[in-house]
Amino acid sequence: MLYQIGNEDPSYPQIESVMVDGKPIGWGALSGLVADPNKENTLYAVNDSFYKAQPSIFVVEASYTPAKITKRIPVMKDGKPAKKLDLEGITTDGKGGFWLASEGRTDKEIPHALYRTDANGNIVETVEFPVELLAVEKRYGSEGITRVDDNLWIAIQRSWKDDPENTVKLVQYNTKSGEWKAVRYPTEPASKGWVGLSEITVYEGALYIIERDNQIGDAAKVKQLTRVLLADAKPAALGGELPLVSKEVVYDFIPDLKAQGGFVTDKIEGFAITKDGKAFAVTDNDGVDDSSGETFFFPLSKDGKALDFATLRP
Repeated sequence: MLYQIGNEDPSYPQIESVMVDGKPIGWGALSGLVADPNKENTLYAVNDSFYKAQPSIFVVEASYTPAKITKRIPVMKDGKPAKKLDLEGITTDGKGGFWLASEGRTDKEIPHALYRTDANGNIVETVEFPVELLAVEKRYGSEGITRVDDNLWIAIQRSWKDDPENTVKLVQYNTKSGEWKAVRYPTEPASKGWVGLSEITVYEGALYIIERDNQIGDAAKVKQLTRVLLADAKPAALGGELPLVSKEVVYDFIPDLKAQGGFVTDKIEGFAITKDGKAFAVTDNDGVDDSSGETFFFPLSKDGKALDFATLRP
């Protein structure tokens, strides 16, 4: 990377932590994002298994430039940092707490599961994937979660054993009945590597989904936000035929990922829409392991202005 010193306001970093007791809050590998339903510019992010000894929820204040991480909430179980988590998604539970989606990996004894925490990050409920899903499991599991009333929607990153080519599952779990259902989502064909999902967020009657390839630089072709109407997403029971939903591409992240003049990074993994229609996205820097270490955090924009999702209602 090459950098230039000038008199202009810095364009990087785009997100940083505040100082607490003379030290910055440690963070990295941000892999999921959700907006606070009551506070205009407050978001919550999670880190993934790069920090397996300290799974965390981070409070992000997006009204600042750069955005500020103002608090780390440790994810705890029985008074200790929770183990065997790979947090890839976060949503609110409607009761002041959160639902977290953990990407499982059976060969490392990490369960595919959902976890509900209280406001302080203490796990109060665990929901493991049902046998119908585990029977067709592959390594790449939950990559995002969002809540529609009593239903949680989970984006599965890549095709599992029963998925036709260029499709992945959007899985629905009902928190009251315990019922699991799913639909299939059509992904773009991959010219190189693979194409899968990284995030799912509900807003104004639609599911917004990050679909991306795993390529960097000039090889990166698919880093996009799509929309699936909830009215058209009618999930069916697991183990049988699953309906295929239609998607609409509503945003291309590649210009944002090129804006700093470096190469396009791989992992655009977090996306959230605030109650007033502002949208933000964040990349996962892989904890700087075998990566450039950059984290990009930015509002979605059009023609140089913040994109108002309230005007993009289906």
